[in-house]
Amino acid sequence: MDRTITTVSAVRTVGPDAVTLDVATPAGFDAAPGQFVKFSLPSVADAPRFYTISSPTVTETFEITVEIDDDGALGPHIAELEPGDKIAVSGPFGSAYYEGEDRVVVLAGGPGVGPAIGIAERTLEDGGQAALIYRDDDPIHDDRLASLDDRGVDVSILSEDSAVSAAAVEAITGDTGEQVFVYGFAGFLDVATDAIEAAGGDAGQAKVENFG
Repeated sequence: MDRTITTVSAVRTVGPDAVTLDVATPAGFDAAPGQFVKFSLPSVADAPRFYTISSPTVTETFEITVEIDDDGALGPHIAELEPGDKIAVSGPFGSAYYEGEDRVVVLAGGPGVGPAIGIAERTLEDGGQAALIYRDDDPIHDDRLASLDDRGVDVSILSEDSAVSAAAVEAITGDTGEQVFVYGFAGFLDVATDAIEAAGGDAGQAKVENFG
């Protein structure tokens, strides 16, 4: 979908310096959890950013999770958005997304928890199984993580890089139909790659999105 103007449906604080935006789904827009959109604010000088979808579906609205940088070009403006405000999106983009796998294991660092949650929720809705490994000094999305845990997802929230490998060993089974996903910044991708290999998995077969 080319650049299209749509509106904000809801804004929610989900943790320290983080919000989610529910965006009204434009006509013709379709995406899977884990894909991302190009996002900009028509009222602000052109400074587009890419944000990954963090909702399980995009039927009427879709969600993106944004960590707010008070010194960023868009962050302060995003934090002030209200329902009805206009935004612009295009896409979706990306190849590291959910495609109906029977079991997913998602390793997420920092804001990578957004797509991780969306993928886990969608997998459960489709009758599959999920495990989620989340590394962050200041975790966000506490409510949805707790809900996933209650629904049987193996959720590990970690404060140290050194704990990621042990969690991966517990979560990655290597069974047929299992797909490993990784979302986060470059430093976390290195940690996740080592963890997948330590668990006997093949990091080259993981679906990976590098946030930069």
